[in-house]
Amino acid sequence: MSTTVQKHPKGLYVLFATEMWERFNYYGMRAILVLFLTKALLFDKVFASQVYGSYTGLIYLTPLLGGYIADRYWGNNRSIIAGGLVMAIGELVLFFCGHFYENPAIAMPLFYTGLGFMIAGNGFFKPNISSMVGQLYQKGDSKIDAAYTIFYMGINTGGALGPIVCGAFGDTGVSGDFKWAFLAGGVAMILSVITQILFQKKYLVDAEGQAIGQAPKDAPAFFQKIPVMAGFLFLLSLLTIAMVYVDIKIVSYFLWLLVGCISLISFIIFSDKTLNIIEKKKVAVLFTVSFFVIFFWSAFEQAGASLTYFAEENTQRDLGFFEVPTSFFQSLNSIFVVTLAPLVAWIWIKLGKMNKEPSSPFKMAMGLMLLALGYLWIATGVNGVGAGVKVSMIWLIGMYMMHTFGELCLSPIGLSLFNKLAPIKFASLLMAVWFTANAFANKLAGVFSALYPENGKITSFAGYQISNLNEFFMFFVFMAGIASIILFFLSSKLKNLMEN
Repeated sequence: MSTTVQKHPKGLYVLFATEMWERFNYYGMRAILVLFLTKALLFDKVFASQVYGSYTGLIYLTPLLGGYIADRYWGNNRSIIAGGLVMAIGELVLFFCGHFYENPAIAMPLFYTGLGFMIAGNGFFKPNISSMVGQLYQKGDSKIDAAYTIFYMGINTGGALGPIVCGAFGDTGVSGDFKWAFLAGGVAMILSVITQILFQKKYLVDAEGQAIGQAPKDAPAFFQKIPVMAGFLFLLSLLTIAMVYVDIKIVSYFLWLLVGCISLISFIIFSDKTLNIIEKKKVAVLFTVSFFVIFFWSAFEQAGASLTYFAEENTQRDLGFFEVPTSFFQSLNSIFVVTLAPLVAWIWIKLGKMNKEPSSPFKMAMGLMLLALGYLWIATGVNGVGAGVKVSMIWLIGMYMMHTFGELCLSPIGLSLFNKLAPIKFASLLMAVWFTANAFANKLAGVFSALYPENGKITSFAGYQISNLNEFFMFFVFMAGIASIILFFLSSKLKNLMEN
C-alpha cells in the first residue's frame, strides 16, 4: 500500500501564496527602480544602472547568510516571517523616500536605508521558503516535482502582477506617484507575512503531521528571542546599507568580493581529500556551468535597467486609447514562463522518449543561443533608426519571448544539475556557488546597462565601442553567442565528466 498522500497538501498552497506576494513585491519594486531614480530623483542612467547592479547583486548574496542562520538557529518559519517584516519596513522607508523626492538631503538617506532593509530581509526570506516545499512530502513521493511546478507558478504569478499593479499606481508620469508603487509592494509583503503567520501551524506539516520549518532542537534558545533576532536583523540591515552605499558612491568592490567568495569555495572543495576523483570531476562541471550562466543572467537582467530605458524612450507604447506604462513590460517574462513552460517540458519529454534528449550542458548552451537571438531580433528592429524615433513594441515583446525560452532551457536545468551532481557533503556550499554566480551576473548587468547610448555619447567595453542602440544590443548578441558556441563545444566533454 502506498504511503504517499493522494493530493497535494494544503501547505503547498500556503507557501504558494506567501511566495507569490513576496515576488509581487520584488518584481514590482524592480520594475520601477530605475524609473524612480531617473524620473523622480533625476539621476543619469549610469548612476541608476550602478544602483540596479549593486542592489540586485546583493539580493543574491545575502541568502547565503540567511540560509545558514535558519539551518542552525532560527528555522525556516521564523526566518521567513522576520525577513518578510524587514522587507515590508524597507518598502515603507522607500515610500517616504518617494514622498520627499524633491529634497535630496532627506530622500537619499531614506533611499539607501530602504534598499538595505530590502536586501537584508530578502536574505532570510528567499532561501527558506523554497526549501520548505520538499519538506511537505515523504522522500521519494512522485508528486514533489509537480509540487515545485505549482510553486514556480506562484513565483511567476507574483512576477506578472507586481509590475502591473506597482506600475499602475506609481509609473503614471507624475514623479511624486512612485511612492504609491513602493507602498503597494509593502502591502504585498505584509500580506505575505500574514499568510505565513495565520496558516503555518495548521498546514505546514509533513506527511506524518509533524510541523516543518522549526528551529533545530539543539539551537540555543537565546538566539531565538525576539529582541536578539530583531537586533541581529537591524545590524545586518545597517551592514547592507553600508555595502550598497560604498559600492555605488565610493569604490566598486562588489565584483572583487564575489571573485574572492568563489575562489575560497573552490579551494575548500577541491582541497578536500575525502572527495574522490569522480566527485571532483562532477564539481568541476558545476563550476564550469556556473561560469557560463554569468553571461546569461548579466544579459537577461537588462530587463530591469537598459531595457526599461528602451521601453520608456524608444518604444511606441501609445495604443490610441491607452498608453502602456513602461513598467508593464517587465511582466512579460513571467507571463511567458507560465504559458511556455508546459511546451518546453513537453519537448524534453518527447525527445526523451525518442532517446534524443540533449544533455544538460547542451540545453544550457541552447538557452544562451536563444538569448543571443532575442537580442539579435531587437537589434534588427532598431537598425538604422535615428535618435528619438520610437519603434513598435513587437520588437520588445518578441525579444522577451525568446529570452523566456532561453531561461526555460537554462535556469531549471542548472538547478537540477546542482541537485544531481553535488556531493552530499558540499550540497549547500555548491548551491552557494550558483547564488554567487547569479550575484556576479546581476552586478555585471548594472555595469553593462551603464553602456546604454544617449545624446550621441560613445561608450565602450573591452574595446567594443557603442554609439547607438543597434551596437548596444549587438554587444549582447556577441557576448551570449560566443559563450553559447563555446559551451556547445564543451557539452560533450562535460557530459562525459558527469557520467564517469
